[in-house]
Amino acid sequence: MTLQKRQWYKNPLVLDWLDVLAILAWGILLLNYWLTGKLTLLLHPRFFGLNFLAGVILLLIGGLEAWKLLRERRPPPVRHLTLFPPGWMSGIFLATACLGLLVAPRPLMGQAAMQQGISDPLTLTRVQPQAFRPSTRPETRSLIDWVRTLNVYPEPDTYTGQKAKVQGFAVHSPQLPDNYLTITRFTIIHCALDAYPVGLPIKLAQSRTAYPPDTWFEVDGRMITETLNDKRQLVIQAKALQPIPAPKNPYAY
Repeated sequence: MTLQKRQWYKNPLVLDWLDVLAILAWGILLLNYWLTGKLTLLLHPRFFGLNFLAGVILLLIGGLEAWKLLRERRPPPVRHLTLFPPGWMSGIFLATACLGLLVAPRPLMGQAAMQQGISDPLTLTRVQPQAFRPSTRPETRSLIDWVRTLNVYPEPDTYTGQKAKVQGFAVHSPQLPDNYLTITRFTIIHCALDAYPVGLPIKLAQSRTAYPPDTWFEVDGRMITETLNDKRQLVIQAKALQPIPAPKNPYAY
């Protein structure tokens, strides 16, 4: 009895079912993220269809393999010895999928932005200029539109006096004076792994302590040119900062 208890995990049938459960769990995880909208925190929308297709294929493969195991009447083949314990990889995949179902993904926020460093629009190369679509009304530009505009036309005086209304979360950059914060958003190219923050300095009429980090704001103001850290930069002179709910999709594209 003791030997059987120790050896159950080496049973080829158990190992086959472990493989099947891992495949099914990952199919369920991918479709769950797609159905619940959590996928917006992980992938660029252009890959949503691919994610859905992968989930369906995994469920079909897992279902077919489960059906074959249920119909199998002869003893399963003996597995050959490998460098690692049998079933260890499927066990890791299954545990990872279960963890993904139990723990919801969270959007990247201020701490991640501080660690990566908020990209300077004047030296930014990852926000491609060809993606910029100019607007006849500056106040309709989003934060990422302003960054793309500066990437193409970097002279800050060009925009002095223009109205601005942008949304993002507050970051208290230690390199800026106490009456400045940075309004920030993350942008992604493929997935959350390549996400990086972009932002613009906001000049306040009071200390930034009145505006908690990671809080989402809509900033209404005008563009001015300021010298910060010995560099001329485009800055939004804020007239109003209105707290807003965090958007369902916090990333910019």
